Amino acid sequence: MAFSHQPDGYRCPACRVVAGEDLRDDYTKQADVVYRDGAVTAWVSSAWWPMNAGHVLVVPNKHHENVYGIPDALLGAVQAVGKRVALAFKATYGCDGTSFRQHNEPAGNQELWHYHLHVFPRYAGDDLYLRTRERRDTTPDERAPYAERLRRYLDQH
Repeated sequence: MAFSHQPDGYRCPACRVVAGEDLRDDYTKQADVVYRDGAVTAWVSSAWWPMNAGHVLVVPNKHHENVYGIPDALLGAVQAVGKRVALAFKATYGCDGTSFRQHNEPAGNQELWHYHLHVFPRYAGDDLYLRTRERRDTTPDERAPYAERLRRYLDQH
């Protein structure tokens, strides 16, 4: 595919999570997964920003590196799950709003070579887009209460 930047021999972390694997150290675990169907998987991200705890990554189950190659129907399925996650944030986090963010290629700040949609809970004055360099890694224990609330909501709606 044109516009590919994944290195030779890339072991895609998103594909590994979709396949049921726990990633090493404090990175994504199956306990972080809040939604899964035949086309899409969503999980609480292991990276957080200061005022936006518990944001979620939504990915197609089939590997597509970026937006350029993902089929439109699958792209729509990812967006639809993103909408469900955004509604779950409103109901369970009590956030003031939500944002979707998606990156393509190194110049677009893509770091994971698997198409993914970030869904963020937003709060008045959170300055998310001004604080992008303040990202930090989290632990599975930090993520657990967020994942549990989202899973419970998404299972019921």
